[in-house]
Amino acid sequence: MSRGNQERSRSQLPIAKNEDVEFSSELADANDLEAQERADLADARQERE
Repeated sequence: MSRGNQERSRSQLPIAKNEDVEFSSELADANDLEAQERADLADARQERE
C-alpha cells in the first residue's frame, strides 16, 4: 500500500477513547505495562484538549 493510501485509510478510522480490549496485569510483560502507561498518558492529554 502506498503512503498516500495508508494516510487516507488512517484518516477514515474511527477515533475512540474507550476500546473493548481486555488487559490482564497477571499476563502483562514489561512492554505491555509500558504501552498501558503511554495509553493512559495519551488519554489524559486528549481529555485536556
